[in-house]
This record gives sequence, structure tokens and C-alpha cells, in this order.
Amino acid sequence: MKLRHAMVCSSNQNRSMEAHSLLKRQGFDVYSYGTGAHVKLPGPSLREPNVYDFGTPYKQMLDDLRRRDSELYRRNGILPMLKRNSSVKLAPQRWQQNAADGCFDVVFAFEEKVFDMVLEDLHNREHVLMKCVLVLNLDVKDNHEEAAVGARLALELCEELEATDSWEDNIDDIVTAFEKQHRRKLLYSISFY
Repeated sequence: MKLRHAMVCSSNQNRSMEAHSLLKRQGFDVYSYGTGAHVKLPGPSLREPNVYDFGTPYKQMLDDLRRRDSELYRRNGILPMLKRNSSVKLAPQRWQQNAADGCFDVVFAFEEKVFDMVLEDLHNREHVLMKCVLVLNLDVKDNHEEAAVGARLALELCEELEATDSWEDNIDDIVTAFEKQHRRKLLYSISFY
């Protein structure tokens, strides 16, 4: 199976963009989306996140945080993350506003609540094409190191899916082998466009 379009989705700008960046470098046609109401980045404290609207360019966020406290945001990894993000795409996009335009072969979520939101959204759409989409959840902790691990695992899964003639017939075996090899639980569901 040739994956035409892959999509990664999370509630933040770290995990999905790390996977987007890696999959793009490996030649996959990939898109990334957030599912929250706003883009939230760590701030000076847990009660003071930096909040931006979807569509705000990463470069604008980067410049804003440099002005606020360059040392803090460099030390906590936010500035390098935004620099990476700006090299991948212009600005964050929201699933609920933009994903209806696409028809993806596989959708990755990196936390269960995002997986549930994506499935609910797909379920509530009108199924015109009756084309299958595989929705996978791979729980990944929200830190830079785990985001890199999650991206590599998502790439491995994409390569496994591409190596099979029919993922629909082989998905159970692919998931079982992955879980055994990596000792990570996967959730998956099949939905339609």
C-alpha cells in the first residue's frame, strides 16, 4: 500500500510537529493539526501559559517569546521547537477547521483524548467517499525526548503500513508485532471519509 497522505494530530505543538518533521524528511506527504481551542505553549509558570490563536505564524510566536524572556524559553526548549516548527510549516492549524479538506490514509494521535476527538469528528462527518482511514493512538509523553521517540515510532508504523499490500487485512498483526517489539500499547480504529 502506498500511503498518499499521513496526518499527525496532538493537543500541543511538540509531538505532532516532531512527527511531521521526520515523516516529511522521509518523503511522506504529511500534515499536522492541533485539536485544542488555542495553541498553548509553556509560560513562566503552569498557570501562565502563552496562548496564541491557530494560524499565528510560528515566526511571530518565536519573536514574541524572545522579547518576553529569551533565556527562559531557550532553556525550556520552546525557542528551538518553534524554530523547527517554522521550518516545517508557516503556522499551526486546527483539525476541526482544516482537516475536512483532506482525505488521509492514516491519522496518528499521541494521546487518547485526541484520538477520541478525531474519531468523533470523523464519525460525525458525512461519509461521501466511503474511503477507509486508519486512526492510531500512540501515547507519547509531552517532552522533547519522548516526542523524538514517538516520531520515530510513527515513522516505523508508516513504513510497516507501506510494506503491506492491504493494511486492512494485516493491521492486527502489525499492531501485535509493534506492541511486542516496543512494549507500547496502540489503540486503533477504522473510520471512513
